[in-house]
Amino acid sequence: MENFKNLIRQNIRQYAMLLALVVIMIIFQITTNGVLLMPRNVSVLIMQNSYILILAIGMILCILTGGNIDLSVGAVVAYVSAFSALFSVTMGLPVVLSIFLALIMGLLAGMWQGFWIAYIKIPAFIVTLAGMLVFRGFSNMILKSQTILLPDLYVTIASKFIPDFIGDAMGGTGLHITTIVIGFIASVVYVIAQYRTRRNKIKYKFEVISNGFFIAQIVSIAAVINLFMFWLSREKGLPYVLLLLSVLVAIYTFITLKTVAGRHIYALGGNAKAAALSGVKTKRVMFWVYANMGLLSAVAGIVFAGRLNSASPTAGLGFELDAIAACFIGGASATGGVGTIMGAIIGGFIMGILNNGMSIMGVETYYQEIIKGLVLLFAVGFDVYSKSKAK
Repeated sequence: MENFKNLIRQNIRQYAMLLALVVIMIIFQITTNGVLLMPRNVSVLIMQNSYILILAIGMILCILTGGNIDLSVGAVVAYVSAFSALFSVTMGLPVVLSIFLALIMGLLAGMWQGFWIAYIKIPAFIVTLAGMLVFRGFSNMILKSQTILLPDLYVTIASKFIPDFIGDAMGGTGLHITTIVIGFIASVVYVIAQYRTRRNKIKYKFEVISNGFFIAQIVSIAAVINLFMFWLSREKGLPYVLLLLSVLVAIYTFITLKTVAGRHIYALGGNAKAAALSGVKTKRVMFWVYANMGLLSAVAGIVFAGRLNSASPTAGLGFELDAIAACFIGGASATGGVGTIMGAIIGGFIMGILNNGMSIMGVETYYQEIIKGLVLLFAVGFDVYSKSKAK
């Protein structure tokens, strides 16, 4: 029981936000007369917020290094979509090659900013503010302030669904069987991974939660995974972009929790001087965190371009604010060193459900902005209050 209390105490912010997400879902499910959680609307909700969630994955790493943020991510989204149009439409390159080259351009943008931040020691706020202007200018220059239609592969990535290989072979069932099977496999992989993690902790005499609570936890989450995939199977199945997002979440969760690089990011945010004295190459860590942010901004740019079916010089406006808000709402500390990938995803879904639910209800845009601002303020206020109580 004491272990359970410690687990809750150590992760109170993330559990509080998860509880808030559930409460918000229930409220909007009632107020929208069941529209919010209809299978079709759930798919739309995922596709509408996928690029913000991708940006939040990269942004949480920037914040972990010491409360730093990247103000240029929205501009890089436009910059990458502009290069996509340049490569695939203007130059006529194959679409797959165009996407690869556009991703490289995003990575180079992140490396450019990472160099100034890590090695020249210019504050991240200033460098990324300059980057926001520079990359927005490049996108306008490339597109000549025009909107250019993109090939169908972009739309497939952002808005299409995986084929039902199994269901089509079985005949019409009314459900997307391939999605159900993927959900079952994902839940089995999750259970095995959690079991192995717990076994290793016990082996090295780390403190773990009780067997009963552990079993209840993994069974509950496995059930949620299968129920969610079953729900999607009632419509058109699993969107490609959700598959992409799931892979990114799994990769970056593994990096932050299981690798030396992840520990170095947390160490840098916890105490930069102590990390440097411990042998952490702080400049290199900072450089690659911002290079990674550029790459994930490029991925978000490809997805958003597919969502619009075009490259637009106005793409990505305000995306940096949504990504930053998702991280702080999801439990990241404004001083760095605290936060998780799943917390950022939870924060992103809170913002997305607020947007979607209020839009379904017909709430005016200015009220939506006020409410989202207050949610962000209260989330960070809760973090400050929790730290003061701990002290």
